Order: sequence, then structure tokens, then C-alpha cells
Amino acid sequence: MKELPPQSGVAFTLRRGQRLRVQDPQGHQVSDLFCFNQSDFGEWLSSGRSIDYADTLLLTKGHVLYSNRSREMLRIVEDEVGRHDFLLTPCSLAMFQIVARNEEWHPSCHENLAKNLAPFGISPDQIATTFNIFMNVVFEPSGRIRIEPPASRAGQSILFEARMDLLVGLTACSHEETNHGRCKPITYEILGA
Repeated sequence: MKELPPQSGVAFTLRRGQRLRVQDPQGHQVSDLFCFNQSDFGEWLSSGRSIDYADTLLLTKGHVLYSNRSREMLRIVEDEVGRHDFLLTPCSLAMFQIVARNEEWHPSCHENLAKNLAPFGISPDQIATTFNIFMNVVFEPSGRIRIEPPASRAGQSILFEARMDLLVGLTACSHEETNHGRCKPITYEILGA
């Protein structure tokens, strides 16, 4: 397993048929995932299509993450937690300024994704809603949402299978409140030839 230090990110390619395991080694830590078709960056991960086609806000084992062109990008093969978010965008400097009213610079998932995807030719504006692994967003009957601590315990993981060749960005989330008060590492591994 490779380790992502707290408040950091990475980008890598994942070939069709390869599997990606993302693990929470210490518990209560979110990881943001975004991806593109490796051969056409005009095709990217779509939360709207994935939620629409699955008929659920809570995607888990057996569900597929679709692209903006309605093609399969990733399939969830295993899921030891069963609670992830696909509604909220990655935390960003603007989010900290608007929501947290913090005018100072703060590390963010959007910045970490942008920095690591830039060498592949991806601009910050191409990064949309991420699949927020282990993030626990609760939906109230009124429609209001709130973020609770991740349900993931130390060592729990989720396993994806690539359904096309992908460029993947992955983070160890930078927002302390989302991660039960403290940002921690994330580990990941690519399986298969």
C-alpha cells in the first residue's frame, strides 16, 4: 500500500480491469476521488448520472460510477463501510472562505487534485464533484444536509474496478471538521497487471 500523507493528493493512471483499493488506516478519514477517460479528458466522472442510474444517493458495492457520457468508469467491487458522499464538491480555498469564514490560506482537496492532475494537462476548472470516499453526509427530512464523522474504522477499505482506462486523482481530505477533527493519512493500492 502507498500512503498519502494528511492533506495531500496524488494522480495516476488506472487501466481497464485494474482494481484500486482505498483504505482508511486510522479511521474517520475521507478521501476524494475524481477521474477522467485517459484518452479523452472531455469525459469525466459524473455524480448526477451515477446517482440517477443507481436510484440512490448512497452508492456502495455493486454500483457503478458513470461518466458525463453515461459510460461506466468504475465499479464498486467491495465496500467495508457503505457510506460515501457524491453530492459535495471537494473542499477548496473558496469553501473555507465562504462556509468556514476563514480568510487565510488552508490546504484543500481541490488544490491537491489540481496540483497533481496539472502535469497531465488538467485545469482546475475541469475538476467537478468528487466521489467522497468514507464521507458521512446525513440527509434530514427537510432536505437539509449535515456532515457527520466518517463511519470508517481503522483498516476499512473500498475496492473499485476500472471499466475503462482512467486518469485518477485521489486525496487525503484536508478539512478537519469532515474528518472528526483531525486530518489523517489515506492508503491505496493498484491491483492487477
